[in-house]
Amino acid sequence: MRTKVISGLLWAVLLLAVARLWLMPLGSSFWVDEMVTAFVVHHPADPSLAVAPQVPASFYYWLPRLSERWLGFSEISYRLPSVLAMALALWILAALARRLIHSGAGWFAVFACLAMRGIDYHAADARPYALGIAVSAAAVWFLVRFLDRGVLRDGLLFVLAAGLLWRVHLVYWPFYGVFLIYAAARLASDSRQFWPRVLLVFALLAVVLLPVARLALALSGQAAAHVIVKPPTWRDALHLARWNLVLIVGAAAWLWKVLRARAARYPPAQPALAIAWADTLLIFAWWLVHPLALYGFSLATGNSLFLNRYLSLFLPGVALSATWVAARFLPERSWRPAAALLGIGAILVLGQWSVLWPPHEKSDWRAAVELLNRPPDAASTPVVCPSPFVEARWPVWRPDYPLPGFLYAHLPVYPLHGPVVLFPFESSPQAEDSAARLLAGPLAAAHRFAIYGGAGNARWWRKWFAARPELAAWQNRLTRFGDVYVVVFQDGSQRKLASTPGSRVFESIR
Repeated sequence: MRTKVISGLLWAVLLLAVARLWLMPLGSSFWVDEMVTAFVVHHPADPSLAVAPQVPASFYYWLPRLSERWLGFSEISYRLPSVLAMALALWILAALARRLIHSGAGWFAVFACLAMRGIDYHAADARPYALGIAVSAAAVWFLVRFLDRGVLRDGLLFVLAAGLLWRVHLVYWPFYGVFLIYAAARLASDSRQFWPRVLLVFALLAVVLLPVARLALALSGQAAAHVIVKPPTWRDALHLARWNLVLIVGAAAWLWKVLRARAARYPPAQPALAIAWADTLLIFAWWLVHPLALYGFSLATGNSLFLNRYLSLFLPGVALSATWVAARFLPERSWRPAAALLGIGAILVLGQWSVLWPPHEKSDWRAAVELLNRPPDAASTPVVCPSPFVEARWPVWRPDYPLPGFLYAHLPVYPLHGPVVLFPFESSPQAEDSAARLLAGPLAAAHRFAIYGGAGNARWWRKWFAARPELAAWQNRLTRFGDVYVVVFQDGSQRKLASTPGSRVFESIR
C-alpha cells in the first residue's frame, strides 16, 4: 500500500510540475529569438540570413515547420516540439540515473532536472536547446549501452545521435569531450578489451562530423560580429555552473539521514552504493566539461559564448551530479519519498504563483504591439523600430533595408498597423543622420510617433529624440512590457499626451 501511495504521489507531482512549469507558459508572447525561429521556418533561404549564416544551419527548424503544418501557426505549436524533446530527455535521464547511480534514483534525477529553471525554460522555448539536451542524453545513453555490452548496434545508434548533436547547434562542439573522456575511462577499467570496436565507432563518428566541422571552421572567422556579451569573469563561471543545486540537494540528503537516525523509526542503514569510477567521471564530466570549454574559449578568443542557453547541455549533468551526491546519504527506501519532496519544492519555488498564467519570458512583444495598434490613428502613426539584433550595424543595416529580413525578424510575427521606420541595433553617425532627416520630415509632420524595441535601444533613442530642439514642445511617455519598451512622442501643442488604456508601466520626461 505504501508503495502504491508514493507511486501515485510521484506521478501527481510530475504531472503538476509539467503542467505548471512547461505547459502553462506555452501561450505567452514569443521572445526575440523565438521570432527568429518563425522567420527561418517561413524564409529558410532568405538572402538576409547571409549576415548570420549560423542561424539557419540547425536541423532543429524541421520540428516547428512540421508542427506548424499540422497545428497551424501559434506560440503553442512552435513550442510543443521542445516540450516533447525535453520529456524524452527526462525519460533517458531517469534510465541513466538507474544505471549509473542506483536502481531507485530515476525519479530523483527527474525532479532534480525539474528543479532547475534552465530545464523548465528550454522545455517551453521555440529554440533548439531542448532538442540538443535530448539528443545529447540519447548519445550518452547509447554510448553507455555500447560500452556495457559491446553490441555494434548500440555503437551505431550512438554515432547517429552524436552525429546529429552538432547539427542541432554549432556551439555544441565541447560536448564531444564528454564522450571521449568516458570511453577512455571505460577502456582503461574494462577487462573485456573490445577497444577495436570502440575505435571503429569513434572513427565513423569523426567521418560523420567532418562536414559540420568544415562549416563551423568556415564560420569561425565571423564570430566577433555575433558576440552579444563580454568575456566571462570567474564569478560568471561560478554563477552559471549551477553548483547551488548540488550543494542544496547534498545538504538536504545529509539532513534527511540525520533526522531519520535521530527519530529511530528505522534502523540505521547505509545506501547501497556501487558506482564505478568511470561512471562517476561521466556524471561530473557531463556537468563540467562543456561550461569549462566555453569559458576557456571565450577568454582565449575574446568572442564570448558564455551564455545560459549555450551552456544548456550541461544541465542534465548537474541533475545527475546532485543525484550522485544524494546517493552518499539516502538510504535505499528513501529515494522515492525524497524525490517527491524535491518535486514539490520545485513546483513551489519555480511556479511563478503570483500570476495565473506564467509567462515564458519577460519580453512581451505581443502586448507591446497590441498597445501600438489600439489607438484610432494607429495606421498613420510612424513607429521607429530599432533592430534587436547585434548584426544590424552600418553598412549591413541601412534605412531602406528590405522587409521581410532577418534584422527585423520580429516584425512579421506581431505586425504593426502603422508605418515602420527602421533603425539599427545601436547608434552610429549614419543612423543619427538618418534620424535627423526623418525628424525634419515625416516624424514631425505626423505630430505623433512611437519607438518600439528592446529596453536598451528604446531608452537610447528616447533620450536622443527628447534632446532634439525640434521636439522641445513635445511630450513623451514610456510603457514597459518586461524588457520591451514602447515610447510615444506627441506634439504638446496639438494635444496633451493621454494615458493609454491597458498599459503596464508609465514614465514621463520633460
